[in-house]
Amino acid sequence: MKEIARPQAILFDLDDTLWPIAPVIAEAELTLHAWLAAHAPKVAHAFTIEELRARRLALLAEQPHYHLDLHQLRRAALEAAFAHVEEDARHLDGAMRHFTAARNAVQLYDDVMPGLMRLAEQVTLGVVTNGMADLEVIGIAHHFKVSLAASRFGKAKPDPAIFLAACDALDVAPQHAVYVGDDLRLDVEGAQKAGLRAVWMNRTGSTAHLEANIRPDAICTDFHELIAWLEQQLAD
Repeated sequence: MKEIARPQAILFDLDDTLWPIAPVIAEAELTLHAWLAAHAPKVAHAFTIEELRARRLALLAEQPHYHLDLHQLRRAALEAAFAHVEEDARHLDGAMRHFTAARNAVQLYDDVMPGLMRLAEQVTLGVVTNGMADLEVIGIAHHFKVSLAASRFGKAKPDPAIFLAACDALDVAPQHAVYVGDDLRLDVEGAQKAGLRAVWMNRTGSTAHLEANIRPDAICTDFHELIAWLEQQLAD
């Protein structure tokens, strides 16, 4: 029987793993539209929130390189909307600052903070994300030795390179690292192809992994189950 390497590090996804992202984005887009109504009214009057979102998705389809930097995607789409209605482009920076602040107003799942502190007593922690959250602003950066974002690294999950780079930064071999995330393809399959073990953080009780034919090394519904799984690995 193949011996399973003891975990030395756990790397985390952020959105929908450490906090729910849908309500954050919805609120950020709502408050951004109100900000536009006050400071760039031509844009707000010409486009609803849904229309701005559709224009952004269309731009992403035309220029998929924006998958690496969703902040620049939103800025480029907003810049095009400003130009379309001949709105004063001087307000673009303010709009992006407003959205970014709202984007970082996340609410951690209740189990995350105590879970991170418990895990940090046993293994090194890090982050690999395709998103744009600012961990310093959110206030949890100090929990992670490494934080690697696709926008800075130049490659995004599920590319194995970003997982391997995080392992290198932690000085941990991939087989001694575990990745935890909510997305089966980006997080679980991506990490496994890079040689890491992968835990699917399945807070909803979904059985999507069966349909996708992806086999996580473990499935956890919260940090309590993740800690129990890790401690079992360390005890074996």
